Amino acid sequence: MDVVMLSRLQFAVTAGFHFIFVPLTLGLSLLVAFMETKYVRTGDEMYLRMTKFWGKLFLINFALGIVTGITLEFQFGMNWAEYSKYVGDIFGAPLAIEATLAFFLESTFIGLWIFGWDKISKKLHAASIWIVSIAASLSALWILLANGWMQKPVGYVLRNGRAEMVDFGALVTNSYGWSKFFHTVLAGYVVAAFFVMGISAYHLLRRNEISFFKASFRMAATFGLVTSLLVFISGDFHAVEVSTTQPTKLAAMEALWDTQRGAPYNLLAFPDVENERNSVEAISIPKGLSLLAYHDGNAEVKGLKDFPKELRPPVMATFLSFRSMAALGMLFMLLSLIAWLLARKGVLESYPLFLKIMLFAIPLPYLANQVGWIVAEVGRQPWIVYGLLKTSDAVSKAVTPMQVIGSLVGFTLLYGFLAIVDIYLLTKTARKGPEDESPIVVKTNKIAGN
Repeated sequence: MDVVMLSRLQFAVTAGFHFIFVPLTLGLSLLVAFMETKYVRTGDEMYLRMTKFWGKLFLINFALGIVTGITLEFQFGMNWAEYSKYVGDIFGAPLAIEATLAFFLESTFIGLWIFGWDKISKKLHAASIWIVSIAASLSALWILLANGWMQKPVGYVLRNGRAEMVDFGALVTNSYGWSKFFHTVLAGYVVAAFFVMGISAYHLLRRNEISFFKASFRMAATFGLVTSLLVFISGDFHAVEVSTTQPTKLAAMEALWDTQRGAPYNLLAFPDVENERNSVEAISIPKGLSLLAYHDGNAEVKGLKDFPKELRPPVMATFLSFRSMAALGMLFMLLSLIAWLLARKGVLESYPLFLKIMLFAIPLPYLANQVGWIVAEVGRQPWIVYGLLKTSDAVSKAVTPMQVIGSLVGFTLLYGFLAIVDIYLLTKTARKGPEDESPIVVKTNKIAGN
């Protein structure tokens, strides 16, 4: 493999691994904030135990996420120097804001939350985790606005052989970045909901802390149902954005070879890339694709044959990833609905088969997030900045294949070790369950009585 492919592989490995932690950070921080707010409002010690138990899992995930994210930005200088030279004036701004504003808020208040127990008021302590959650979303916003610019470049001029920013407001209000932000953050919420439901199901199957885990499951089920529906809605809006901004990506996502007006949506299809056709096409919804892509059943949808082969993205990877993401999204809505109904009736422990399904469903939202990013990034190829800079022109000129192989092996070994540590710590903590807070409660009551 050449330097371009090796550098793409290395970035895919490091970014993909880092994004295992990001969605859970986004979602679990919000759920923990809800739990602590419930404790502050009601004084119910169970919600305090919930806050501490799920908060401990959040902190493990957060710490490892920080470690895996550090290496990503270094690669812009190591492997993608030409990209950094060409668009650094634009791309660097949102990343700098993310580091100096969002990450600063996040790291400061998470420290206050960790060490502030019994040292600051309950309301201030709860406010600190809310700020952590908001800061995590702000961090995601600036990074996704940067990525949104790569997908839909705006507010720039080409000057002195590079892209230079002339309208920061255009970058901040880029519709592609915002639609991507809502879709990505909401998908992270689904990850957290299934994470909490899955671990709660594990303990309910073992009849451990029934009241505690039924309450956790019920909160996560409500959160999961709402957010999975919102993911579906935001995905629809994002698809419209893709159809108008990146027609080649849309055509690859749906394996549409010929331009059609009132294009149907094929529920069952399989692309034959070599012969530029679909070997399977079945159960079509008339005008369905035009309606989904443009909210107009008679709209024209461009097919892949209208674009030169060298400007088409890898069709098979884009198509399969998109179909997998869509199918998993439908599954999440169904499972969340069943979970919410059973939790509302208070009969979860009477359905062990469903609890087992929810336990083994924990990895599925992670998978959906990963294939979603494959759609976003592979579907943009051959462009690193759509329509402006090709990936092959963005790689560092001074880097050799052996150097990239060496760093790729190093990153893979490091991340493999971190994966083992993460799984071990999360599994150990999740299996152990919440700590018994009763001695603390008794001690607090005695102090209050004196």
